[in-house]
Amino acid sequence: MVDIDRFFELLTEVCDELPDEFFRELHGGVLLSENTKISPHSRNNDLVIMGEYSRSRLGNQITIYYGSFERTYHGADEDYLKDRLREVVRHEFRHHLENLGGMYGRDSLEYEDKMQLRAYLRGE
Repeated sequence: MVDIDRFFELLTEVCDELPDEFFRELHGGVLLSENTKISPHSRNNDLVIMGEYSRSRLGNQITIYYGSFERTYHGADEDYLKDRLREVVRHEFRHHLENLGGMYGRDSLEYEDKMQLRAYLRGE
């Protein structure tokens, strides 16, 4: 696993791959937290949150959790890690774009995430 400084560089590279329009109304930008974030729904601290999109009165932002990546991909090489990071960043940007477009319901990523959580809670 790379150190947090190199991880930030990888995050910047992944974000630079995206069109400028994706960052519209992303007031807080993309933040890197050194923390590990465990889902409040986790049974045995096994459900780790890699990134999250948040909306508040202060605006929209994406947070990526370095500690969660470190915990999950501890022995991963840089190329593999960058691919996983790219997946997470694009996932969170999809939340952002769906929010901007007013997309909710069964066709939204938010709905897909809820279905995956339900499957986890059922032990699937």
